[in-house]
Amino acid sequence: MIPMLDLIHSAYRSLGRKRGRTALTILGIAIGVASVILIGNISQCGTNALTNELESLGLGGLTISCNSEANVTLDEEELHLVKECNQVEQATPILMQSTSVSVRNEDTSALLWGIDTSANQIVSIQILYGRMFSNKEVSTAANVCLVDEAFSQKAYHRSNIIGKHISIQCGGSLEDFEVVGVIKTGSGLLQNMLGNYIPTFVYVPYTTVQTALGRSNFDQIAVKIDSDSSVESAGKSITAILNQNNGTADAFVSNNLAKQKDGLTSILDIVTLVLSAVGAISLLVASLSIMTVMLVSVSERTREIGIKKAIGARQVNIMMEFLLEAILISAIGCAIGIMVGYLVSFAGASLVGMSLGVRWDVLLLAILFSLCTGTIFGVYPAYKASKLRPVDALRME
Repeated sequence: MIPMLDLIHSAYRSLGRKRGRTALTILGIAIGVASVILIGNISQCGTNALTNELESLGLGGLTISCNSEANVTLDEEELHLVKECNQVEQATPILMQSTSVSVRNEDTSALLWGIDTSANQIVSIQILYGRMFSNKEVSTAANVCLVDEAFSQKAYHRSNIIGKHISIQCGGSLEDFEVVGVIKTGSGLLQNMLGNYIPTFVYVPYTTVQTALGRSNFDQIAVKIDSDSSVESAGKSITAILNQNNGTADAFVSNNLAKQKDGLTSILDIVTLVLSAVGAISLLVASLSIMTVMLVSVSERTREIGIKKAIGARQVNIMMEFLLEAILISAIGCAIGIMVGYLVSFAGASLVGMSLGVRWDVLLLAILFSLCTGTIFGVYPAYKASKLRPVDALRME
């Protein structure tokens, strides 16, 4: 029995005889593995960006709203009832209006959020400069606002614009607001990619919006549920209490926004699966080239095989040598593909300012798939070489 190290050395030396052909086959495997790695890492970056963006909008909790067909509203009484629920840790009123913001003679589309001082405990509002507006400013419906960093950069080419004044279209008239805080929303990736479609977010006291619109009710109540409680059961309890207080049935609706976020990430996972399947097909096609190369190699080395068998080489030795050649091609191609895939992934992630970790599931899948396909498609050529009769092989020129 020939030692395994000798077989590996012989297989490596045989691959070196046809360097160009071997290099092209390895390149095909490397491209297939790199594509699978890239798709997995792009999925990870996309999922992280989506999660950060949705959580920054408060889509990690619960909202209470009115059924459009019901003749009820959300006001201070309903807000007090929600805050009194045992499972509720914090609740805040929300009013939203699509509007425009004017600064330095330039108009920008914006989404106006009317919130109170406790909103930053529910909605992830990370204040970079300035402050949150005060309880006094809420009670007096003051014209103060928070703007996001992207708006500051666009309007003044700097992040800190505390004390500046902007004009907001609110209630049919243009109102002057003082900027008291600049916030950072999520990762900013979606804002950068879809800046022309996603409006600027501007936060003002909810009482200011109510005064401008002549309203006393809210659009929604955002709720932070106690960590020990179920969001689903808490939503049912809150709507039951509100319906009982108003003498209605199904007039109030709870929206589990965490579930909606999970639904969006599930869609992204499906897209990733489809793209990964495309990458796997390219890897499979590259692996088929291993069989082609090995069959050609068997044909070219028929006389060599005959000599080896004539001097005592067994069928298993011949089969192992050719099988090891196929596995070496797969292993080298896989290693190069992994290095290239992660180099490109980390370079791309650093370019857009995102962190990226190693996805061990994708890495192991790529390694196993490439090695398995290399082995499978190398078996037939190896078996064909091992079955050659020494007399027939020696006749070949």
